[in-house]
Amino acid sequence: MTQDSRSIKFIPAFPAMLKGKCPRCRQGNMFKSFFSNTMYEECGHCGLTFERNPGYFYTAMYVTYVFNVAEIVTLGIATFILSGGSDNPWLYVGIIIPGILLLAPLNYRYSRIIQMYWLDPTLKYRPDLSGNKNDQTPA
Repeated sequence: MTQDSRSIKFIPAFPAMLKGKCPRCRQGNMFKSFFSNTMYEECGHCGLTFERNPGYFYTAMYVTYVFNVAEIVTLGIATFILSGGSDNPWLYVGIIIPGILLLAPLNYRYSRIIQMYWLDPTLKYRPDLSGNKNDQTPA
């Protein structure tokens, strides 16, 4: 199989991650819509199965934990600064708990994306799959 150099294009990782694109081809969507956390079973462009084995996304829970800790610390410090150093624990609870709940859908989505892009050593970007879908066969 030979490909014309015009059909191979390099797609940067960071914009593809923000848009929830497939980590292998960076063309197909991982999620059904931007406002949905429902994942496709496989990439519509290159055919990559997203849940690569049973329990594949358990590791994403650790990423979500890191996100939550960072959010708690950030919201706690921001509350402390904006409240003038208040020592009322209910103020902090009243700010941190809703903040965590509001950010939970983003944590879910981006923890899975980060796992697939950075934490899976077997999953690599293949620029040859980023071209026109009709010019290649899925690997």
